[in-house]
Order: sequence, then C-alpha cells, then structure tokens
Amino acid sequence: MIAYGVVIAIQVFCIIHLMRHGRNPMWLTALIFLPMISALAYLIVEILPGMGSNRHVRTARAQVVATLDPHREVRAARDALDLADTAANRLRLADAFAALGRHEEAVPYYREALRMTPGDPEARTQMKLASSLYAAGHGAEALALLDTIPVPIGQSDRDRQALLRAKIFEHLAQKDEALAIYADIVTRVPGEEARCRYAALLLDQGRERQAMTVLEEVESRMKRLDRQQRAADADMYRWATETLGKLRARGLVAER
Repeated sequence: MIAYGVVIAIQVFCIIHLMRHGRNPMWLTALIFLPMISALAYLIVEILPGMGSNRHVRTARAQVVATLDPHREVRAARDALDLADTAANRLRLADAFAALGRHEEAVPYYREALRMTPGDPEARTQMKLASSLYAAGHGAEALALLDTIPVPIGQSDRDRQALLRAKIFEHLAQKDEALAIYADIVTRVPGEEARCRYAALLLDQGRERQAMTVLEEVESRMKRLDRQQRAADADMYRWATETLGKLRARGLVAER
C-alpha cells in the first residue's frame, strides 16, 4: 500500500511538471497508463538534466557523494598527482586530506605545494598550512608561520586569520590573548565557532554571566534559521543549547 502511494505521488508530480513546463504531451498518456515505468523515464529524461545547473542540487549531490564515498576526492587527487607532480595537484591532495580531518597527512603536501610555487609564498596556502599545523597539534609552529603571513587587505580575510590566531593562543594556554581577539571579531565572523569558543573561554575564566550573554546571542540567531541553515554549525548549536540550559537551571541571569 505504501509503495503504491509513492508511485501515485511520483506520477502526480510528473504530470504537474509536464503541464507547467509544456513538455511533449505524449508523456501524459504514458504517465496515466504506465505510471511506474513512464514516471521513472520522465524523471531521467525531462527533470534530472535540468537540475544539473541548480546550485542547491549540485551542493546536495556533492554532499551525498561525500557521505557515501568520503575518500573519493583523496583517490582522485592521488591519481592526478601520479599523472603530474605539480604544486596544484599537491595542494589538491592536501585539501582532500584536510577536509577529512587528516591534517598530519595534509601538512607535508601543503609544504611541498608552497616550495614548488615560484615567487613569494601564496598567503592562502600558508593559511591552510597553519590551520592544519594547529589542527595536528603543532600550535607553536602554526603561530610562527602565521606571524610571517602578510595581513590581508579584506576585513573578512583578516578576521579569519585572527580567528585562527585566537584558536592557536587557546591551544598554547595564552587565554587572555585569545579572549581579546574573540571579543573583537565575534560579531563579524560568520558562523558560530567564534561565539561558542568565546563563550567557552569566558566560562573557563569564571565569567559565567558574560558567557551567558554570548550564548543567548547564539540561541537567538539559531531560532532565525531553518534546519538546513543550522546544519553547518549543528555541533556548536547543540553545545550552546546544552550549556545555556545548565546555566539557566542554576538561576543565572545574563549581563546586559
């Protein structure tokens, strides 16, 4: 019964699509008398090809592929590097490793990509190397590298660089320096990582009411987003919600 209902739903969807988009009317007869086969054929022939140019469809398709085969890009990048040992191919493999959280493996490929690039080091690649060094636990080396990277012109790039610096300071237990950076960038950096890290560090310093203010901002922003928009920062929102609940249970009131 459920399968029959699904077939009917797909059949109706295809007929509506046919009528709205003025497709060949011969499809209508097939959809009425051969619903299962013709609906599948209609989806393949008339609907799917037109969806390839849709950005959201491409993004969803890429996410599905990444979920089902997370190592696909690593294999493709290795194959490309085997064919041509270039800086670009080494950078591609490093990016693939970093995307999987395999930062120790990414680091040497970032280094080689920088070494093979003529002229001055590419600042974007240096940032990627510094980020992987930090993620791999090499905070001091990451900070030393970060100090050599020119200050970006754009505000958003400067803020991303500052966020990485603050995270490195946290890793090196230089908490006052990290707090100062978070306080400066927290309202400008997209996403919730900066806010949540700022709140966590405030809690670590015993500044619970101030942390609660930051967490309530996270909560307010979360309520204005749909489920798909929240997905990118799902872990941050989960931590913020749980932590805020614990603080409220203790009767704390945020600083205003």
